[in-house]
Amino acid sequence: MTMSDAHLDPTRKHDFVFLIEAIDSNPNGDPDNAGMPRTDLVSGQGLITDVAIKRKIRNTVALINTLEPREGREIYVEAGTALNSQHERAYTDSQVTDQKSAQEWMCRNFFDVRMFGAVMTTGKPTKQAGRVQGPVQIGFSRTIDPITPLDIGITRVTPTKEEDAKAWRERSKADDSDAKGKETEMGSKYVVPYALYRGTGHFSAPLAHRTGVTSDDLALFWRAFEIMLEHDRAAARANLALRGLYVFTHDDAFGRAPSHELFDRITVKARGDVNARTFTDYGTVEIRDTDLPPGITLTTLLPRTTG
Repeated sequence: MTMSDAHLDPTRKHDFVFLIEAIDSNPNGDPDNAGMPRTDLVSGQGLITDVAIKRKIRNTVALINTLEPREGREIYVEAGTALNSQHERAYTDSQVTDQKSAQEWMCRNFFDVRMFGAVMTTGKPTKQAGRVQGPVQIGFSRTIDPITPLDIGITRVTPTKEEDAKAWRERSKADDSDAKGKETEMGSKYVVPYALYRGTGHFSAPLAHRTGVTSDDLALFWRAFEIMLEHDRAAARANLALRGLYVFTHDDAFGRAPSHELFDRITVKARGDVNARTFTDYGTVEIRDTDLPPGITLTTLLPRTTG
């Protein structure tokens, strides 16, 4: 493995920083707050949860596996699939005789179990697969500056209820002068005009050894991370972009420097206001890589360099 491939080595510790840009989008709505963009009520900064990022990675891996199927790329936490039925599948294998072998079967077959871990202690006591601590952990992403969520009013020409549609048709037949416009329903959507989120993550080599992570797994993880926003488009997420992905790789399994010291080497200067509307409003990303601690290499996956 060459120096340029250091970020693909599962026997080494990796710490990474990423930047997500949101333009007129809602990157992570809060279901407890009518779907508004998640916000730190004290600082006013926007938030994206770790769960949201992992969901996008899972979905992207599943998409890749649809066109490029490989063994061991199934997704355990899949929409519409009961978790109990997933780990009970392990017991259909004649080699699985107890919880330990069931856990090993789950790690071999499910990408997200190997990478993120899983709690598989629900369901029938005889069909459980224990708990796996995954090597990849991702924290909350936080905006550089406070955000100003907007509540945008929208109208819809199709009513929700059949009785409303029927009433409108009857009014139209009667040529009721008050009928005009009543065929629409009002609604709203929440967006952030502009925000730049900064997040961090970790990869533990000792935990990866336990779950059986390979170089191919790491390559797939980084690939999915790079393109996850490109295949998660929706009306409220039309303009999300991964603006940066920086991986610090240690030359051993346990690390050569504290992760927070490495993260401090990737900085974006805050503006101190809410007026940013483009990525260039923040100037350039500062990368201090000329005096890295011994045993540390930095790989910039995004933005890609030319030449």
